Amino acid sequence: MGRGKLRIYLGAAPGVGKTYAMLSEGHRRVERGTDCVVGFVEHHDRPRTEVMLHGLEQVARRQIDYRGTTFPEMDLDAVLAREPAVALVDELAHTNVPGSRNPKRWQDVEELLAAGIDVISTVNIQHLESLGDVVEAITGVRQRETVPDEVVRRADQIELVDMSPQALRRRMAHGNVYKPDKVDAALSNYFRPGNLTALRELALLWTADRVDEYLRQYRGEHNIQSTWQARERIVVGLTGGPEGRTLIRRAARLAEKGAGGEVLAVYISRSDGLTSASPKELAVQRTLVEDLGGTFHHVIGDDIPAALLSFARGVNATQIVLGSSRRRSWQYVLGPGVGQTVARDSGPDLDVHIVTHEGAAKGRGLPVARGARLGRARIVWGWLVGVGGPALLALLLTHVDANLGLANDMLLFLALTVAAALVGGLLPALASAAFGSLLLNWFFTPPLHRLTVADPKNIVAIAVFFGVAMSVASVVDLAARRTHQAARLRAESEVLSYLAGSVLRGETSLEALLERVRETFSMDSVALLERTGDLEPWTCAASVGTGTVARPEDADVDMPVGDHLALALTGRVLPAEDRRVLGAFAAQAAVVLDRQRLVDQAEEARKLAEGNKIRTSLLAAVSHDLRTPLAGIKASVSSLRSDDVEWSEEDRAVLLEGIEDGADRLDHLVGNLLDMSRLQTGTVTPLIRPTDLDEVVPMALGGVPDGSVELDIPETLPMVAVDRGLLERAVANIVENAVKYSSDGVPVAVGASVLGERLELRVTDRGPGVPDEAKDGIFEPFQRFGDAPRGAGVGLGLAVARGFVEAMGGTITAEDTPGGGLTMVLTLRTAGPPPPDTAAPAMPAHIMT
Repeated sequence: MGRGKLRIYLGAAPGVGKTYAMLSEGHRRVERGTDCVVGFVEHHDRPRTEVMLHGLEQVARRQIDYRGTTFPEMDLDAVLAREPAVALVDELAHTNVPGSRNPKRWQDVEELLAAGIDVISTVNIQHLESLGDVVEAITGVRQRETVPDEVVRRADQIELVDMSPQALRRRMAHGNVYKPDKVDAALSNYFRPGNLTALRELALLWTADRVDEYLRQYRGEHNIQSTWQARERIVVGLTGGPEGRTLIRRAARLAEKGAGGEVLAVYISRSDGLTSASPKELAVQRTLVEDLGGTFHHVIGDDIPAALLSFARGVNATQIVLGSSRRRSWQYVLGPGVGQTVARDSGPDLDVHIVTHEGAAKGRGLPVARGARLGRARIVWGWLVGVGGPALLALLLTHVDANLGLANDMLLFLALTVAAALVGGLLPALASAAFGSLLLNWFFTPPLHRLTVADPKNIVAIAVFFGVAMSVASVVDLAARRTHQAARLRAESEVLSYLAGSVLRGETSLEALLERVRETFSMDSVALLERTGDLEPWTCAASVGTGTVARPEDADVDMPVGDHLALALTGRVLPAEDRRVLGAFAAQAAVVLDRQRLVDQAEEARKLAEGNKIRTSLLAAVSHDLRTPLAGIKASVSSLRSDDVEWSEEDRAVLLEGIEDGADRLDHLVGNLLDMSRLQTGTVTPLIRPTDLDEVVPMALGGVPDGSVELDIPETLPMVAVDRGLLERAVANIVENAVKYSSDGVPVAVGASVLGERLELRVTDRGPGVPDEAKDGIFEPFQRFGDAPRGAGVGLGLAVARGFVEAMGGTITAEDTPGGGLTMVLTLRTAGPPPPDTAAPAMPAHIMT
């Protein structure tokens, strides 16, 4: 039995019509005679979606009991037993209720596919696992239900259900997506135009990448080499010369002329690693192409035109941009240049643009070889080995009657030449070869002690020795140079990799970066200096080490970063080749400094915005919520003082009760306002003591009606490390809020349990609940969810509760109650063994005034 095929309807947000499109496809399949059933579809009480279920066979759902509530889930076994040709399964990223066969619905779909059943499903772009952080940054909501990208990418067909943000918001306003009581909150939070636009762009880009994958796969399977001009892809051939910037900008202008144009810059290096390209220039060009929205690629190939064309055809490019050759006229006798060869072999499907530049026909110039930086001691030892070594060897061989023969003598002298090359470089090795040849001629070649050679064979032997010695010395010296360069480049790459990693990780510690600079270059001190103008004095933004300088001119090494920023190092003078890496460090230091200041400014702006919001909300609260009980108190007092009416004892009691209720409400409101003010100013100091929970929680229920709370606090629970007063206030606020929103006649459940070293206190109501996107917002000051009446409070209770709980080292979170409602979870630290009582118990004065 073959594997079934998966078709997915992908949407940017809820309500775009994924389920409707899936059901429409189901009806089309049924009309064509296909055996199609509904495995699981959630219509969310949307009338148009519910109507689409009519006429389709639905497999009965499985009912699963969890924590006293029954939840419907797809009956996977029933669908497998039914063996349809096509199954419609909604919400691919759904998390199944515990007790189901698989934790995730996409795993159920995998079983259906493995059984040979075709599946049609739906998923939103925000549920893709790789986009979780991006979606959270856009919407502020972390998606808990996700599906691996690979599951969606393996789909045989992906269809994007697209809708403009304006059309989706109109659909929501008409009540086609959510119930009317939830529309305003949705439109003002998750479904803002900016959020929808960003999510739509994510969906379009992800789908476009998937289309590119299909196209590349199809071209590879059918061995299609020609270019399909589905969209403009422009390849820029770079040589590492300064003309590369001109080519990149020209390619970017070409890409802008066509919709969806893409720029790919490629640098091709030979496999032997020999290159005259400037790494610094290549780094600048990489940054430029990435700033312009393109990508940079590094390709290895000995045949540069062939490698360039192979890369261009591999990415389905439509155009190639090259610079005019820097060859001089006479150099063309050696063969055509890269540009001519690429233009000749590109064929009709690739357009080649040759762009002129300032360096055209002016010659490439020879690469400057950088020798290994050998210390003075190594050079001296190299000359000693190259000159003194042959002399000592000749003295030894002439005084020891070893009679080794001329061939063995030559090998010994050759070994000294190789040693001289390893220690001191090329020049001592060449001197050793020449001096060794003379000594061989004088002491070991007849006639002895003369520079003449009697036997012609010996002349050839000495000449061969000299040639071999020079060749071996050159190769050994070149290998030593290459080893040194490779080690240096490896060290540089490690440093640059660290810098790149710090950028990706978002590290913002400027002192740590400067310390890394000091360690890398073995400096005494490193300082980042800045000034506001050309004539202003320098100030130190950050520094590490001892002996920092106040001006760049006083440093042993200074690296400017722009006009008003410089990195100053003391300790030693750096060679020129180290300044490239130092420049990268300096640029990163400037970025980190800017990032720190932006973070500080953002934090200050956030605090100012919060302060303005609190002041505005406080004025609104004072203007209404405080005046309401005052008006009731004043009316009752005025009535009691009136001489026009004779009040009975019963009437007087009612009026006095109204005055007392109004005063209690005022006291509660003012207390919460003062508590929030102290939390904002950081003057709450908890007095942590081991406390029994069953002693605190009952005391917190004094402000709620009798019978409105069911308490389940086992006496066997361990003690918690809390401030008794703060915990009582926090629990009271949470319970009062739960009672206020709970359904009539349904008591609020308050229970506690132990999880390791933490204790959880759960306050569960059966009210309307809170959507996931609004759960964090209910803990903000002056926030009241839904259509709470104005007289129900100023929205400070939960904010004060969270502040008190966090001040004691605990947490408070909101969760959905299975079956409907909201559960507040307080997590507190359990107390360790009680300390010896050496002092009198202090009063719980937990709020500083």
